[in-house]
Amino acid sequence: MTQMDSRDKWSKKMDFLLSVIGFAVDLGNVWRFPYICYQNGGGAFLIPYTLMAIFGGVPLFYMELALGQFHRTGAISIWKRICPIFKGIGFAICIIALYVSFYYNTIIAWALYYFYSSFTGTLPWTSCDNPWNTPNCTNYFGKSNVTWTTFSKSPAEEFYTRKVLEIQKSSGLYDVGGIRWQLILCLFLIFTIVYFSLWKGVKTSGKVVWVTATLPYIVLLILLVRGATLPGAWRGIVFYLRPDWEKLMSTAVWVDAAAQIFFSLGPGFGVLLALASYNHFNNNCYRDAIVTSAVNCLTSFLSGFVIFTVLGYMAEMRDMEVEDVAKDKGPSLLFITYPEAIANMVGSTFFAIIFFLMMITLGLDSTFGGLEAVITAVMDEYPHILAKQRELFVLSLITICFLGSLTTLTHGGAYVVKLLEEFGAGCSILAVVLLEAIAVSWFYGIQRFCNDVKAMLGFTPGIFWKVCWVAISPAFLAFIIVSSLLDQPPLMLFDYHYPDWSISVGYLIGASSFICIPFYMVYKLVWTPGSLKQRLAVCIRPEKAIRDQHADSVCMSSVP
Repeated sequence: MTQMDSRDKWSKKMDFLLSVIGFAVDLGNVWRFPYICYQNGGGAFLIPYTLMAIFGGVPLFYMELALGQFHRTGAISIWKRICPIFKGIGFAICIIALYVSFYYNTIIAWALYYFYSSFTGTLPWTSCDNPWNTPNCTNYFGKSNVTWTTFSKSPAEEFYTRKVLEIQKSSGLYDVGGIRWQLILCLFLIFTIVYFSLWKGVKTSGKVVWVTATLPYIVLLILLVRGATLPGAWRGIVFYLRPDWEKLMSTAVWVDAAAQIFFSLGPGFGVLLALASYNHFNNNCYRDAIVTSAVNCLTSFLSGFVIFTVLGYMAEMRDMEVEDVAKDKGPSLLFITYPEAIANMVGSTFFAIIFFLMMITLGLDSTFGGLEAVITAVMDEYPHILAKQRELFVLSLITICFLGSLTTLTHGGAYVVKLLEEFGAGCSILAVVLLEAIAVSWFYGIQRFCNDVKAMLGFTPGIFWKVCWVAISPAFLAFIIVSSLLDQPPLMLFDYHYPDWSISVGYLIGASSFICIPFYMVYKLVWTPGSLKQRLAVCIRPEKAIRDQHADSVCMSSVP
């Protein structure tokens, strides 16, 4: 019996769909899309966003699902069946996934700390009467004639910075301070949940996502209804959707749309390859790609209403413009702005609990996907060593991720999180996916790839998909990379400007994953026997055995 015949399969089709949706719909849908939408012309932004999804994001999403399902192997070993010289892409993907796990799970740990802190009659970020508050703390809810100055800090902001992070004990990256033991406990609990969700493979993770992928939608709908009934909510919605057509003339808007759809759908992280590799050979991955992409984009749009109804309410309470209230982006939107609004609602404890529970579940299933990509890639590459050792290997991987996260749990940990978020999976993942698209479309061959899809689905992808894979999607990725490199705004967090040396460290972090690709190319060429021409021919040709294996697997998959 071959490895393919004995490979795990999803128990139900919905296990797979919920896992893909759970990976694609993450915290970025809630904090990044609404901010980028209003920054780039409100309702007008939906035009470049939709176009970039149709011509760039969805074709890459479909390609990766089809590759994973046809070859039924992880992100490293798949390359010997496509174009062996590009195998370094698989190693780069695994390193990027590790960098992401070093900071992403810390953000979930912050949410868990908030979740625990919410089980109280009065939320701790409601007033300025706590030991961690400063004279700058200004509480304007329910009070008149409160002066809000440039030095004013809300109770929610001081709770986040001075209680949860204790960032006042760090002077920056030079001195990150000690480790917060409360956050260590939160992170340990998060990784414990992750371990017991992944240790047995898709049989366990496929069941867990029924909770982690569906719960956020229930909570989003509850928060949307609550937000829509708040005074001033309409101001936020008008601000969110009011179209500014002139913005469409700006290149930056199109770059933001392309980057948002790419990082939202998540091709290139190896997750779609890994999850699709556990499908039945004849599963309709084309329909899956369309459905899950649409759900992801609609979730981003819906979360904009959830966020902006509350921002409109806050503007009404502060007697300010929505634009001035909505200046926060990233984690600050979820840990300062939204909790501040919740604290002043009727039933604040209930809404705080479900909001942070939603954040934890949104984060968890994205972590499941990211780590499953690494597990599948490494286990498929070294089956003779790891085939019977999955539980031990997953434990080792989780331990590495936990130890790698320790710097993000210090008093200055938020600075490390920002650095890793900016450079750990920025241009490096874009470059990896660009090479992946080129390797499949140009080296493996678009006709051969389309024949593979036909073998699975019974029909050949149309001319639209072929043109996107060969030309438009690679151009889309090159466009984002060049634009990102040309426009590098100064990095800052909480008025802390990152020193030049930290930016250099950031570039080294980004390069450390991508460098695997040229290194492996040189290694492959050096160790392959023959003349240079013969070596190149061997290095770009897929291994012959794959065709015969798949002839067998097509037959076997048709047997119920």
